Amino acid sequence: MNWYFPIAWAAIVVQLLVVYLAINNYHYALKKLAAGKCSSYRPRTALIVPCKGIDARFRSNLSSFFEQDYENYHLLFVVEDPSDPAYMELAGLKSELASKSRALDIQVLVAGPSQSSSQKIHNLLYALDRVPTDSEVLAFADSDVCVHRDWLSCLVHPLYVSKRGATTGYRWFVPTANNPATLALSAINAAVAQFLGNSPFNLAWGGSMAIRMDDFRRLRIGEIWSQTLSDDLSLSRAVKRAGLKITFVPECLVASFESSTWRRLYEFGRRQFLITRVYAPGAWWLGFFGSLGAVAGLWGGIAAAIYAGVIHAEHVVLYAAVPIIFFWGQLTRAVLRQLSMTKVLGEYLPQLLPAVAADVFGCWLWSLVLFVLMLSSSVGRTIRWRGIRYQLVGPSQIRILDARRTPPRRSAHVDLF
Repeated sequence: MNWYFPIAWAAIVVQLLVVYLAINNYHYALKKLAAGKCSSYRPRTALIVPCKGIDARFRSNLSSFFEQDYENYHLLFVVEDPSDPAYMELAGLKSELASKSRALDIQVLVAGPSQSSSQKIHNLLYALDRVPTDSEVLAFADSDVCVHRDWLSCLVHPLYVSKRGATTGYRWFVPTANNPATLALSAINAAVAQFLGNSPFNLAWGGSMAIRMDDFRRLRIGEIWSQTLSDDLSLSRAVKRAGLKITFVPECLVASFESSTWRRLYEFGRRQFLITRVYAPGAWWLGFFGSLGAVAGLWGGIAAAIYAGVIHAEHVVLYAAVPIIFFWGQLTRAVLRQLSMTKVLGEYLPQLLPAVAADVFGCWLWSLVLFVLMLSSSVGRTIRWRGIRYQLVGPSQIRILDARRTPPRRSAHVDLF
């Protein structure tokens, strides 16, 4: 097995580098959270929240945007059609909470159906045309997340540095059921979130994202959005091509309450990774080889070590060390990401405990599920997103394959994004 000797050493070195990256991101998050300075830069901000259907905990999610401790923001909600049950809920929330909110004004907009871009982006562009002209920063959020009172101030604060082109948080799935598919969803999403940190490889996530209005216009992101599907990845491409940074804000990790089935997890994971393959191929290839390496290093390493022992090969101890180090690496990363979560979302810890245990003790299993999802996204270009089928022709072109919209549901399980 002399051929395996350099592979074993290379696998160990790569795994140690991955653990180092996780440790570095963990300390970055701790440092940012300890600083606690989110209030000195408060430019006039327009916060846009596109909605479709009734997500889990819709009322508490949307109420959190009314309750921001930020006296200098405009709040715009936008739906496709007034028949959407979200529209009536939003109108009711506006009537009830507007007088208590610090928002300068609150709008509930109806965008109509999209003809060239995804419905979400069409809604965003419609709202952007109605953003007050005095807005200096654009912030974006999804209707399926619940944010804390300082979320907007923390999201906007890093933009006082001109080289920071955009800021981003990320979702953390809080299970509303503790079935295996839901726990897998939470663990896999957490593993993806862990790669955000003090890194040039950060990508923005549209559910918790901000950019200066001047940069948004200068980079012509509105034009880019007009014929695309992904708001965040296309914005990330434009920001990075301009030589600007995308800054991850640990304080803007946000709770998203969900339950899932294996089928919905597969559809969600394939859609997410397929979009990444089209819009950020470098990140997709990194994720693909990373997930392949995690599976091969652990399970392939076990097989190689057993075989080496059976044939009494040289360096058996080294070969046995490969799966041990890979298991240790997966376990260490799981513990670190869950510790990071408790610093930001500690209020949800009682509800998250089953997911924490599943991630830590089942990390070896979820790496297999993640690889299957990555593999499934390697072929095809067609997805269904919130009831509409799209073909991703390229980063700047999509086709809407059916004009028939699935009626918005009053359900706790709207398609994830």
